[in-house]
Amino acid sequence: MIDTAAIKINRVAQSSIHELDVENIPFAKIYSDHMFIADYRDGEWRDLRIEPYQPLALSPATSAIHYGISIFEGMKGYKNADGEVLLFRPEQNARRLNVSAERMCIPEVPESLFMDALTELVRLDSQWVPNHPGTSLYIRPCVFATDEYIGIKPSENFKFIIITCPVGAYYSKPVNVKIETHFSRAFEGGTGYAKAAGNYAASLYPAKLAQQEGYDQLIWTDGKTHQYIEESGTMNVMFIINDTLVTAPASGTILKGITRDSVLTIARDWGMVVEERPVAVKEIVEAARRGEIQEAFGVGTAATIAQIASIGFEDERFQLNDVKTREFSNKVLVELDNIKTGKVEDRFGWTYKV
Repeated sequence: MIDTAAIKINRVAQSSIHELDVENIPFAKIYSDHMFIADYRDGEWRDLRIEPYQPLALSPATSAIHYGISIFEGMKGYKNADGEVLLFRPEQNARRLNVSAERMCIPEVPESLFMDALTELVRLDSQWVPNHPGTSLYIRPCVFATDEYIGIKPSENFKFIIITCPVGAYYSKPVNVKIETHFSRAFEGGTGYAKAAGNYAASLYPAKLAQQEGYDQLIWTDGKTHQYIEESGTMNVMFIINDTLVTAPASGTILKGITRDSVLTIARDWGMVVEERPVAVKEIVEAARRGEIQEAFGVGTAATIAQIASIGFEDERFQLNDVKTREFSNKVLVELDNIKTGKVEDRFGWTYKV
């Protein structure tokens, strides 16, 4: 049993909060005063501590550098009208971190350790949680191997770190996406369902090529046939066709997004028809040609709802409905923001008060 009450706190001599302009916060450029660190040695998590945010000293032989033995999570904190800090479904992040850990031969981070470390860190840096509209505190837990060994084997030593940063909007405008039919983000039996660092590194080159064609991101398709829609960029993706909310089922290649689950839960609560099923590229392209896609959007922690302005496929490009006319995605974004900031009743029990 880990004694999380033994978290040692070494405060900064002087906060850098004065550097923060809450009306102009770039995404992930300014970091809060402190970070949490724990080390895994001899089969247990130990040396739990909160220290000033600072660079890490690592051996050039650190196995995470050479073999990508690294996982992470992403979540956000908000302030309600009383100035209290609310986190959105952090227990789900703790559980998903351990799903990723199992796949990557990383030791489990006990949920009590995850939650206590998160609570203590955010409480200490609560002044960094902005309350300006459209802002939040982005929270990044990660675990990576620290063996000083370049032989390939499961590691024995790890670090669990949590860092935080105030952020503004992830996307400043609706995005143009291209359906990718050559490169793959994930494949059956791989790590697509895990938040493994290598998944994201492998996505950068195809995305770069799409950006050279004038797109902002990709819609990923299945790695075997490229005939079915999976994710969009780093987010789950949803469509509204014939007043029905359609999205691919979470699977071995698709991340079980917490925002995804939240949107589907609210949609069902509102009485909307929801279909979690394989979504064929052909279906989406034909619906786009006929102008039958009422809404298309990505869902994820960073942006919550990322509106899709147009979809490209091979030599075609389909402009979708004006974002301002989209009823569901705009409404659900407001609903989620209101739940996260305590403006409406949290009828699902999603918020966690620090």
